[in-house]
Amino acid sequence: MSNLDNMNRVFLLTLGCIAFALTITQVAAQSSSPGTTRTAIFAGGCFWCIQPAFDKAKGVIKTVVGYSGGTEPNPTYELVTSEKTNYRESIEVTYDPAKISYNQLLDIYWRQIDPTQADGQFTDVGPSYRAAIFYGNAEEKKIAEASREKLAHSGKFNKPIVTEILAAMKFYPAEAYHQKYYQQNPEHFEAFEHGSGRVSFKKKTWER
Repeated sequence: MSNLDNMNRVFLLTLGCIAFALTITQVAAQSSSPGTTRTAIFAGGCFWCIQPAFDKAKGVIKTVVGYSGGTEPNPTYELVTSEKTNYRESIEVTYDPAKISYNQLLDIYWRQIDPTQADGQFTDVGPSYRAAIFYGNAEEKKIAEASREKLAHSGKFNKPIVTEILAAMKFYPAEAYHQKYYQQNPEHFEAFEHGSGRVSFKKKTWER
């Protein structure tokens, strides 16, 4: 075999190896595609207080607190808490549906709020603190309604469940100082959470 033939064989073999490597890389990239994640939006009163439970849940990738339910662009904390808009303090949960279901997220959500309170949550009273589940599609709406019905018949509450189930609107992240507030200011967070009555309510309702 001539040197030219040997060179051609080496060249073709090298091209084959490169093509194979590129194929493997593409398959790996597709298998780790972020398209497999989903988001869910919940309003549950003070957004500081509902973030920790979702952060701890296996299958939750990321949480961001913010504002949803209103129409004014780029809302601020000052605008929302002025109670002149329809925005509610909310949380956007990004999750892996292969590890945690939407129904399981709802179970976590119900345990963070008082679903019988219509004017806000605990000592936080006003339109921006009203609880709501913001569904993204018909399937989420169906699951949320079934979950609420199940809760209503659970025997946990002696008053009607009034948490609203609403079509999702644009979600705006809150200011940086609100994100992971329980980590940024743990002492103030703990005092606020206990002082609001949320902690005692959760213990009385779910730890019996």
